[in-house]
Amino acid sequence: MCGIIGYVGQREAIPILLQGLRKLEYRGYDSAGIAIIEDEKLHIFRKKGKIQDLQQEIGAKTFHARYGIGHTRWATHGVPSDCNAHPHCDCGGTIALVHNGIIENYRALKERLLEEGHHFSSDTDTEVIAHLLEGEGEPLSRLLKLVSLLEGSFALCVLFQEEPGVLYGVRQSSPLLLGVGEREYFLASDIPAFLEHTRNAVLLDDGEIVRLSETGFTVFDFTGKEKEKTSFTIPWDPVSAEKGGFKHFMLKEIHEEPRVFEDTLAGRLHPEAGEIILDDLCVPFFSFERVVMVACGTACHAGMLGKIYLEKLARLPVGAEYASEFRYQDPFLEKTLVIAISQSGETADTLKAVELAKERGARVLSICNVLGGSLTRISDWVLYTRAGIEISVASTKAFLAQVTVLLLLALSWGKKRGVLASKEVETFIAELLGLPRKMHTLLEKGDTLHHIARQFYLHQNFFYLGRGVFYPLALEGALKLKEISYAYAEGLSGGEMKHGPIALVGPDLVSVVLVGEGERRVKMLGNIEEIKARQGKVIAIAEEGDEEVSEKAEVTVFIPQTLEFLSPLLAIIPLQLFAYYMALERGCDVDQPRNLAKSVTVE
Repeated sequence: MCGIIGYVGQREAIPILLQGLRKLEYRGYDSAGIAIIEDEKLHIFRKKGKIQDLQQEIGAKTFHARYGIGHTRWATHGVPSDCNAHPHCDCGGTIALVHNGIIENYRALKERLLEEGHHFSSDTDTEVIAHLLEGEGEPLSRLLKLVSLLEGSFALCVLFQEEPGVLYGVRQSSPLLLGVGEREYFLASDIPAFLEHTRNAVLLDDGEIVRLSETGFTVFDFTGKEKEKTSFTIPWDPVSAEKGGFKHFMLKEIHEEPRVFEDTLAGRLHPEAGEIILDDLCVPFFSFERVVMVACGTACHAGMLGKIYLEKLARLPVGAEYASEFRYQDPFLEKTLVIAISQSGETADTLKAVELAKERGARVLSICNVLGGSLTRISDWVLYTRAGIEISVASTKAFLAQVTVLLLLALSWGKKRGVLASKEVETFIAELLGLPRKMHTLLEKGDTLHHIARQFYLHQNFFYLGRGVFYPLALEGALKLKEISYAYAEGLSGGEMKHGPIALVGPDLVSVVLVGEGERRVKMLGNIEEIKARQGKVIAIAEEGDEEVSEKAEVTVFIPQTLEFLSPLLAIIPLQLFAYYMALERGCDVDQPRNLAKSVTVE
């Protein structure tokens, strides 16, 4: 969840480290710090707060060090404070390191070190690592001894004062990758940290240590054996990580959704043949008796929609589970396909759920946005979502891409299973090709959504109601509002409202009601009547031309007409925009909401 940046090369390190930390701000953090070695002396600067606070701490001091490490911390062990911020060092002040992850046995290790006379200046699990690295022997040999002592997840970037011009990186169950430039190298927890400097990267695997200097790098496994590694070219450009004139990354990423949708469809639709071609994906789905979706947060809501798509369009029995719960169950998974969904491919609970699934004999298809993420490397098959870099903590375009891929999967398998005729698939394809234009019309309603937010931003309590394909969307809409505006919001099935939650309805409660078509429309109109009878306020989202809904609701946002299964791909846009403008009106930090991190890489 935290951000790591390390640099070694021919340029001054501090500006590069600070720039890298700014590129990692989207991951969420409460403190920041850097460490460099200059004139054979270790210098550490760290500060609670934002990167500008760290920059003020460094002040006008002049350094010319050509290597160093940096970190943005999201507190797990110890409150946000200067002393708990990274980097941490050993007692002698000759070793500095930054750490992502959690050391599960740190208490036992710390007790042993205290008995040996060590003194600690922080409440973190990380400081234990620095103390364990003290001693005799070459730095690499000490690192090899260290990893045999640690239990849990850790990505480390380490400086040893005794070995000038060298950085070490260590990866175990926490993301870390290497950027390869011209006589300069970068270590980072995510690509944007060094994307402006190089698009060549090397993925580090669990159980690996890398030694870097400006002359090159060497990778070792945890036994000390050298390993061969190959680089790859990052398919994103630096411009994609900038705001492009938008006030916030979230707003930019919402406006990118039509293009992301087109990119996710590209090369996968064949209208003439009524076929969906998914990257040569050869999953033997006929051999599976059921499918289970596992994911967390927004990705799980996409999985709930995927469950509906696969059941209705491919006639497969499907379950959808929060990965954080699934991993503690005792599932029977023979002849089961697990579909794991994660934007980053590094979500800790999803990775653990997949490990359990594989132990129980399941096969795994991952749906992921980041090339080479840990999830993709432990899966049997992978489908990429092509959403590009998503910087804002609140996921928007990644959700749209995940839902799109799941819909394509359902259409493809439905055709192959004989559930869908070619004509039906052709109808879907034709409508899919027209959706980007309809998405653009919804983005043009930004001012309307902003006006609605101004009407309701002082309210503290919201219901989001939906049925069928709109139920997962109600959950996602409520999550977005909670994440970035800090208003309380609950997503509900429309049919469940009268089984308890209706007790909360009154003048102070606002209900966002997603009105579908068919028999569910009649039921949702009934929900609106129930709310209005209790003086509740209603914001409705309905298809164009539904005047009956607009007569009943305080405010109605219309979406273009489309097929029922495609309507969530349109309705999600006003939900995201409403949450964005609510946060804006409430004065919240839209891209970096409090207490949240982009990738939850700890359990």
